[in-house]
Amino acid sequence: MLVLVREVGFEPTKAYANRDSILEEFAKFCRVDLRLNEKTVSDHVRVIKKMLLSVKIDPCQITKGDIRDYLAKNSDRDPTVYKNILSGIKRFFRDFMGETHLVEGFKFPRRPIKFKPISSKEELKKFYAALERSRDKAMFLLFATSGLRRNEVLSLSIGDIDFKNRMIKPGNDQSGTKHTWISFFNEEAENILRGYLANRKDLDPRLFPLAPKTTNTIFKRVARRNGISVTPQGLRKWFCSQMGELGVPDRYIDAFCGRVPQSILARHYTDYGSERLKQIYDKAGLKVLN
Repeated sequence: MLVLVREVGFEPTKAYANRDSILEEFAKFCRVDLRLNEKTVSDHVRVIKKMLLSVKIDPCQITKGDIRDYLAKNSDRDPTVYKNILSGIKRFFRDFMGETHLVEGFKFPRRPIKFKPISSKEELKKFYAALERSRDKAMFLLFATSGLRRNEVLSLSIGDIDFKNRMIKPGNDQSGTKHTWISFFNEEAENILRGYLANRKDLDPRLFPLAPKTTNTIFKRVARRNGISVTPQGLRKWFCSQMGELGVPDRYIDAFCGRVPQSILARHYTDYGSERLKQIYDKAGLKVLN
């Protein structure tokens, strides 16, 4: 991989001046070779850019000690932040540069288990009632009834929605780290979603033409006004909890949420066809507002 770097004019003696070039090649490597999604690519590139700005050493000359010193400066940060930093560094030096020995031995932090309370249905009803726009109500119900992640919902196009079967089937290829399969939404979400789309005046093909930060702002604004904290991630957790209470086996909940099944039973002996998944989903009878 070092040869690849030099092909774009990146030489050890000119490393710092060509930082942007190597970052571009690293981004391309993550995107094409590793098939990572754009958010992960962006995160990795940002991590390496900060590191190179900090150590100010040619990447070809960076030693394990340099990496250790840089990680030491970040050792007091939140475990999730530290994990993202180390993940980007491993991707760069081990996978892209082919210098596995530089990152051997560095362990990811153990993240303490935090049990956050799951919102009650009454809290969700109050939060939903406080949303002013049909777009926001439709987005809320899609989060709550599909189990999808925030970015997965925001990346959906209108064409990904099958109203006949109330099914969500993303048309874009998924990355190797996140696996969005088929998910569904209930009749409550269907009704508000149809109304929202019927009143759309723009030609944007995206289902919800919003940036992630804008979505967070919408939820935070309602939370400040009503004292009820609900987030897209919280709705995903509520979905999992409710489906479990409704008797849906964990392996199917994992499938709806795009998580890779871990057990042999789930991987090799479970039917994940669209018809079977729809039967499981409909039988559960998930409701948010009733």
